[in-house]
Amino acid sequence: MKEKISNFEIATLALYLLGNEPTSTDVEDIAIKANAIAPGRFAWRKYPDQIDIFRVSTALSDARKAKNGGYVLGSNQHGWILTEKGLTFASERVKDLEQVDLSRKAQSIQQRQWERNERARMLAAGAFMKFQAHGTDVISVQEAEGFFRLNDYVVGQARERKIIRIVNTFGSDIELGVAVQALVDKIRGK
Repeated sequence: MKEKISNFEIATLALYLLGNEPTSTDVEDIAIKANAIAPGRFAWRKYPDQIDIFRVSTALSDARKAKNGGYVLGSNQHGWILTEKGLTFASERVKDLEQVDLSRKAQSIQQRQWERNERARMLAAGAFMKFQAHGTDVISVQEAEGFFRLNDYVVGQARERKIIRIVNTFGSDIELGVAVQALVDKIRGK
């Protein structure tokens, strides 16, 4: 089961699982534990077997921010420790780790931006709203194709690539997944 959990929350949980030493924990130890919790999430895109220490550092810096809970204190130079809020958060969430798959491939900024924009577009689409209210029966094939950004000029492999990209990206999404599956069946005539 996939669950939305931020990188800074994973870094906080990694620090907690390392024992939250009273002095401080090195960023490299946190990186290894974070990669064990969420394989591939902190990896380089080009070399997915390598942990990107910068991503882990960024996650820890984000966890330090008050707007994100202020879960950690420290720096890469002096090490990291959990705050009281971080300890409370981690002790409550750590039990959920066994039931959740947090892994994902490293993505480019463009891919993350595309996903964010495309998800917002699909959630606002008329076909999605109709699907939520009435199911697929009231949605025309053209409306379903519009949901996937397809038209009469997108044919063959290009058409199939667009469909597959949406299905692979959003097919298991909590809000969009069921609609994506139903609408792809509609445009494929199943």
